[in-house]
Amino acid sequence: MDTLIFATNNQDKADEVRQVLGNLFAIITLKEAGITIDIPEPYDTLEANASLKSATIYNLTGKNCFSEDTGLQVFVLNGDPGVKSARYAGENASSKANIEKLLHNMGTTKNRGARFRTIISLILNKKEFQFEGICEGEIIPGERGQHGFGYDPVFVPTGSKLTFGEMTTKEKSAFSHRKKAMDKLILFLQSLR
Repeated sequence: MDTLIFATNNQDKADEVRQVLGNLFAIITLKEAGITIDIPEPYDTLEANASLKSATIYNLTGKNCFSEDTGLQVFVLNGDPGVKSARYAGENASSKANIEKLLHNMGTTKNRGARFRTIISLILNKKEFQFEGICEGEIIPGERGQHGFGYDPVFVPTGSKLTFGEMTTKEKSAFSHRKKAMDKLILFLQSLR
């Protein structure tokens, strides 16, 4: 089985990706690969941040790897929090603090449209390939559900009445932006066999 280093220390993301990939590839996280650096996300696009992360790991290890960068884009907030989704309420902010800031900034607006967008950057044999996944939906005024992570308790994907926070991992994968990007990555990897 081929192995790919997933340039993340986020165990929730790693678990989600492993579920999508199944037995096609062995995924190892940065921690499992013995890499203890924190890779910054200094750019203002998901594409550039994802590229930086995968290039950093490839340059360190010389091994095939991929990274992803995901942002929640809220239309009434001109696409914020976007690339700063994980740090919206400040460096090392909790998910709860990020959600509170988001709901405060949205106020009582009726326009609650939003989308999650994921960019995966794969470096395979020294070449980079990118894959995008988008999930449209809306932000509800209060949290619902205990599952998932990040903004999941306030995001309802189009076509559902449940928040990501109320869904099981399997239910979420039917809508997931990350899964859509992973599906494109998997099709690409399968096409090379």
